[in-house]
Amino acid sequence: MTPAGDRAPRRVPTIIVHGGAGADPTDRRESLREGMTSAVSAGWRILATGGAAMDAVEASVRVLEDHPRFNAGHGSVLTTAGTVEMDASIMEGDRLRCGAVAAVTGIANPIALARAVAEDGGHVLLVGEGARAFARLAGVPECDPQSLVSERQWARHLARSTPVAAGGGTVGAVALDARGTMAAATSTGGRDGQRPGRVGDSALIGGGTYADSTLGGVSCTGDGEAIIRVVLARRALDFLKEADDPMYAARIAVDLLVDEGRGEGGLIIVDWRGRTGYAHSTPFMPVAWMSPALATPCVPM
Repeated sequence: MTPAGDRAPRRVPTIIVHGGAGADPTDRRESLREGMTSAVSAGWRILATGGAAMDAVEASVRVLEDHPRFNAGHGSVLTTAGTVEMDASIMEGDRLRCGAVAAVTGIANPIALARAVAEDGGHVLLVGEGARAFARLAGVPECDPQSLVSERQWARHLARSTPVAAGGGTVGAVALDARGTMAAATSTGGRDGQRPGRVGDSALIGGGTYADSTLGGVSCTGDGEAIIRVVLARRALDFLKEADDPMYAARIAVDLLVDEGRGEGGLIIVDWRGRTGYAHSTPFMPVAWMSPALATPCVPM
């Protein structure tokens, strides 16, 4: 563990974003690429001007929540009742400050509500109607719950008896800012056809999201129940501490998810030096990243 005084002079601002390990590899790549590029660019604009990592990851995730091709916010999958219920969490790695919401509807950007929970500091996780009541107190905008049901997801809901592609997945971002602060954020509409009231890993600190500025930050995606079983985000940072290699740590964490968690998925990771890594056991997981060494976002798809 490196002291903060030693870390500060060597901070390299970095951000990496994922669009979900459930993304359909046969889907229109240009739409996914556009969404990923817009998301990572939104976060990078904040980091490049000296802004905070928490602001950067929230900005990136909000872009994907607003994009109908990703399973978060407006593009969320539907429950068996044909409704949208979303989970989100955000964490800052200096003081382990974090906030999360679960099973919420009527909020266009649940990551903004999770951020408000973190800023308030009185609780870590709020759910359902309690989370919506807090949104009103915190000034987080509400919306008509029906407006979150996209035409695409409604068609999938009606055709649920027929196997269909996932068409997107949990979204997330991890960033390191120039001051050496790490932040991570994750947001999802959940599992297609989940029971109302189901909560996955994206609302759970240590499961779907974790950040520690002395080690790194992680955002996970995939089989939420499997991710919860192995506490994947926090375990990934344990692997990072041992190996000092973000890409290797990501691969080992995904192996853990498959072997012990008995599920599929992926994750993104940034270490305290600003190095990135990612891995997934699914056919496809859109990613994008940006750092001072890159003139444009790297979007390998």
